[in-house]
Order: sequence, then C-alpha cells, then structure tokens
Amino acid sequence: MRPEPKVKSFEIDKRLVYGAWEKVRANRGAPGVDAVSIERFAAAERDNLYKLWNRMSSGSYFPGPVRAVEIPKDHGAGVRVLGVPNTADRIAQTAAAMLLEATLEPIFHRDSYGYRPGRSAHDALAVARRRCWRQDWVLDIDVRAFFDSVPHDLLLKAVAHHTDERWVLLYIERWLKAPMQMADGTLVAREKGTPQGSPISPLLANLFMHYAFDRWMDREYPGCPFERSADDVVAHCDTEEQARQLQAALTERLGSLGLELHPAKTKIVCVPRAQEREVVV
Repeated sequence: MRPEPKVKSFEIDKRLVYGAWEKVRANRGAPGVDAVSIERFAAAERDNLYKLWNRMSSGSYFPGPVRAVEIPKDHGAGVRVLGVPNTADRIAQTAAAMLLEATLEPIFHRDSYGYRPGRSAHDALAVARRRCWRQDWVLDIDVRAFFDSVPHDLLLKAVAHHTDERWVLLYIERWLKAPMQMADGTLVAREKGTPQGSPISPLLANLFMHYAFDRWMDREYPGCPFERSADDVVAHCDTEEQARQLQAALTERLGSLGLELHPAKTKIVCVPRAQEREVVV
C-alpha cells in the first residue's frame, strides 16, 4: 500500500471501501459510461481501490455521469430507465450505503419490505393475506415515477438527520446531481430523483418513504396497517369510505412533498368478507 498523505479531509476506513468492492464484485453488473468492467477494475484492484479511497478521503472525489439503460416494464407497460454508475462510483456508493444501513435498519418500519436484508415480497404478501381476513377494503397505492421525483433537498435533510459523516452527505449530494448520459451521448441534468440502478438508491428511497409515508401513516391512520415495498403499498381499511379518505389524504400529503399518486395504478379494492371466506374454507 502506498504511503498515506498526512492530512485528510475525511476519515474513511479502508476496510469499508474494500468491503464495498467485494459486494460490487459479487453482484457483477454492467460497466458505466467509462466502460470499466468489474474484470478490468479487478485487474488493477490494489491501485484502483487506493486511488478511490484517496480521492474520497481528500474530498476530491466526483462521480461520473450515470449511463441510461432502458428496460421493459412488466406487462408491456412501457420502459423504465435505469442509471448505471461507473464501477468506482458503485463501490463508493456501496461504502456509504453500508455505513448508513447499520444506522437506518433498526429504525425502519416493521411493514417496510423492499430492498431490506432478510425481507422479501413473499413476507409482505403473507402479512397482507392475514390482514385481509380482518379488514375488507384495500387501498392499492403506486407513486408515479417515484425514483425520478424524490426532491433532493428533503432527501438530504433526512440523511443529515441520521449521520454526522460529512463525506456521506457530500457525496450523496454529488451522486444525486450527477447527470445521466443517454444512448446518443447527450447529458441530461438531474434536479430531482435518485436513479434506479445505483447501489444507494434503494436505501435512500426507503429513508424518504419512512418519513413521507410510514411514520405519517402510524400517526394519522393507525387503524390502517400497510405493507410497503419502495413506492408500492397496500393499505388495509375497514370501509370503502375510509379508503377514499385515506386516498385523498395521501394525495395531499405526497403532493406537498413533490410526489403524486399514479391515477391508473392506485385503486380501492373490496376483498371477500371474512364470513364468506369462512364458508368457502
């Protein structure tokens, strides 16, 4: 290892950066706009990791643009644009995510299931089925273009509430503002949103929704339990009127935060009544 400069702007553990590299290497993934693949980065692993750690520690680290990749949505509902960072940027993001996750996981809501260790959509489905026996109405919620719409100022405020690590705050802001490079090479500035495809985006999405939705629901609608996976939510209600009131309140709540319920995908559904289910069983 090269001799370290005496003065660093930030104290970043080299073991954290190396652990992040191991995660990125295990996850594989396509290269970003600089075309540096996992294999190419690994060919000069020691030198590349030192350079990345050194830049992050000195405050001179700036991420490259993210590469726009279009993938089809389910059921032919158009395309979703992912933002693929460079390999070095994925390592840096993963390091920050690992540090934040240790603090955030213990405070996240018990009914938040998406992008969390040891939790899955199957767990959420099992809980939803049990709750449907007790409450007959469901508000099926989808936030329109959630990952493209999250306001940066509120997101950074939420991050700052949970960490004193200045480098984490600085680099998250830089990652959020990094432009997206389209297939034709043009750069698109980003003033809001956190691109899907970036390692830290799922954690940031859960943190934003923790305050925008989870805690708000506990405070304002404690009788409406829910299961949430990122921006997809199922909320249980006693009556159709309660479900309509919740939908109206959520429209106002999320609208005040720069988000919008998807009009076509957000629905109120009546599930079979408990008495009818007992007869069937």
